Amino acid sequence: MADEPTVPAGAGQKGEMGEGRAQARTRDEVALELMKFVAVTTGYGKGAGSGAGFSGKPTRSAEEYADALLQLFDRCRTVVAKDPQK
Repeated sequence: MADEPTVPAGAGQKGEMGEGRAQARTRDEVALELMKFVAVTTGYGKGAGSGAGFSGKPTRSAEEYADALLQLFDRCRTVVAKDPQK
């Protein structure tokens, strides 16, 4: 393995995937990136959390969290699929 040349991450991918791949992402890929951004920045679907003191709601189960993320993805797909306003 010491004889193998090291290739920087991302090198050579343009030739393998096509020149316009970065610009021509599918709507599902854009919706997924949007969903990840919203979920990470807002804590979407996680529930009340485990902070100090009393909590109004119990934390969500893994199934409820997954359902919330799937619903968010569907909403993001709907937004991305809309035609832009002119």
